[in-house]
Amino acid sequence: MTRIDAKFTDLKAQGKKAFVSYIMAGDPDMETSLEIMRGLPGAGVDVIELGLPFTDPMADGPTIQLAGQRALEGGMTLRKTLEMAARFRKEDDTTPIVLMGYYNPIYSMGVEKFLTAAQGAGIDGLIIVDLPPEEDSELCLPAQAAGLNFIRLATPTTDDNRLPRVVQNTSGFVYYVSITGITGSAEADAGDVAPEVARIREASGLPVIVGFGVNTPAKSQAIAEVADGVVVGSAIVARIAAGDSVQDVLAFVKSLSDGAHAA
Repeated sequence: MTRIDAKFTDLKAQGKKAFVSYIMAGDPDMETSLEIMRGLPGAGVDVIELGLPFTDPMADGPTIQLAGQRALEGGMTLRKTLEMAARFRKEDDTTPIVLMGYYNPIYSMGVEKFLTAAQGAGIDGLIIVDLPPEEDSELCLPAQAAGLNFIRLATPTTDDNRLPRVVQNTSGFVYYVSITGITGSAEADAGDVAPEVARIREASGLPVIVGFGVNTPAKSQAIAEVADGVVVGSAIVARIAAGDSVQDVLAFVKSLSDGAHAA
């Protein structure tokens, strides 16, 4: 059982929904992002998504694109991202970390080398948005053999013919993208999300966490009420980009997690 599996088992036993937060590794710099990361569990975060900066983030909107650019300009790399996770792990051995990004940096490092390094750094799961199920042999299957969850995205355009293929080798949870388009481009609607969550949960047998378009405590609660949890990314990253203090960023995260946990 991974930390992700253990977390969702514990939340289910408590009758609680999950709150998942996304931050970009190295934004605005490595030490500040690590300080924010260390504060996330205390702000009510159940699972941390740690963004891996990449030069061509095709699924991300301007807010996260710019965060990735800032991180890259500051010298952030895959190796430094794993180092950041390892430093977090020295103080927190229970909060799950999901590395979210694109395949190119992993391919460049080499899959076997990456998986060994990720395990050593305390990474629990991967979301690699540009690897479809047809490429499961590239990373998904080796990752799961190494004990990491491989989390797949489902979207409003994932129909009943496609869905079984999408969830076939998925583990940990399914990330439901509540809108068509890029991150930060629209708001999620609980009425639209609810039937999709039920459909995906039935097909996968896994918790379904909803992201994209969640940016307020009220929205966080509304989406968590119809899902197994909620992800917030762009709204948090925007606070970091605006120069908010670490304490102010974490206070905002706490308001969002309080919303999700009130569901």
